[in-house]
Amino acid sequence: MNTLHRIFSSGLLALSVVAFGAAAQDPHAQHKGMKSARVELGTSAAVDSQGRLWVATVEPGAERAAGSYVVLQMSSDMGKTWSPAVRAQQAPEPIEAAGESRPKLAFGLRDEIYLAYTKPLSKPYTGEIRFIRSIDGGQTFAAPMTVHANRDLITHRFESMIVDRTGRIYIAWIDKRDSTAAKARNEKYAGAAVYYAVSDDGGASFRGDYKLADHSCECCRIALALNAQGRPVTMWRHVFEPNVRDHALAELRSDGKPATTSRVTFDDWQVDVCPHHGPGLAFGPDGTRHQVWFDVKDNEGGLFYAASDAAGVIGKPVRLGAAQAEHADVAAQGKNVVLAWKQFDGKETAVLSRVSLDAGHSWQERELARTSGASDEPRLVNTPDGIVLVWRTRNEGMRAVPADRR
Repeated sequence: MNTLHRIFSSGLLALSVVAFGAAAQDPHAQHKGMKSARVELGTSAAVDSQGRLWVATVEPGAERAAGSYVVLQMSSDMGKTWSPAVRAQQAPEPIEAAGESRPKLAFGLRDEIYLAYTKPLSKPYTGEIRFIRSIDGGQTFAAPMTVHANRDLITHRFESMIVDRTGRIYIAWIDKRDSTAAKARNEKYAGAAVYYAVSDDGGASFRGDYKLADHSCECCRIALALNAQGRPVTMWRHVFEPNVRDHALAELRSDGKPATTSRVTFDDWQVDVCPHHGPGLAFGPDGTRHQVWFDVKDNEGGLFYAASDAAGVIGKPVRLGAAQAEHADVAAQGKNVVLAWKQFDGKETAVLSRVSLDAGHSWQERELARTSGASDEPRLVNTPDGIVLVWRTRNEGMRAVPADRR
């Protein structure tokens, strides 16, 4: 049985038709008995300087055909109660809000609110990376702006955003300008590319369209994290020669100069479609890199975790969960490290976790939450109260669950 057939048989991912279609927007569409209708549960979470938990989601406009709004809610009691939703736009527009693509939320040094999202365009699988900011705590918002200078009708999608310790904003995305140009020249070009832009003025403007790497996977989310020195590092699914979809790592430079790219997974998965399954990344204060990813190794698909020391030496990967495990995230805070992922048991989906309170030397396995309906991917957030799971489900709504308490 070949690798792709094994994935279909185990029910892990729908890789073929739905990998690039609307049906892939529902994370549970592949499970028997679940409806395949699009469920827009995509959520991002962040904590401001006062320790308040914020979430960014999408609210459909009155006329769905006209688009949606990015909306914000805040909780001062770690998810027990939430403020009313506040729209970040004056008018709706199309917004991707499920699966690997969702609005992103981050805060500036003075609690400026930054939002980034993908706006789909008229042609399938095309989009623009949009950005909105508020400099008054969400009372007012600037009009949305497009981050990249390139305005071709191509893929600019699957953005990720991070703010460094100086307040500089980085936004990275998947881009197909080079693939499109190669095709016009009748040249081969595997996958897409990773580009990024930088703002030094709190999001008033962006510079860049800096290319980080050619030959990224087309539809996997990009992981971003600050390393121990406070520099932004990105991890993405890359297409290595001859056609291996493993993962690469590189630091984002504010001047856009080329960065050294390192291969950080070695599963040798050869597949001709994008699995819609990006990695997760976090750094401990001692420089340890914690990474989680989905791959197929030795004809068996699954989630994996590995850590590397400050010198970049990677330890032996550890498999997470059962065959149905998917969409892992990772967070590190002090000596605490949490890995969390979704796992469907045929009736319900649970968020399971591995928790270490000693920087990864020992681990405990825990169940953090479960639901019988559709759900977003799990998000882990560092808060003043520890690492918290933020998980939005169709049946239970928004939940914030402590993940690293003894």
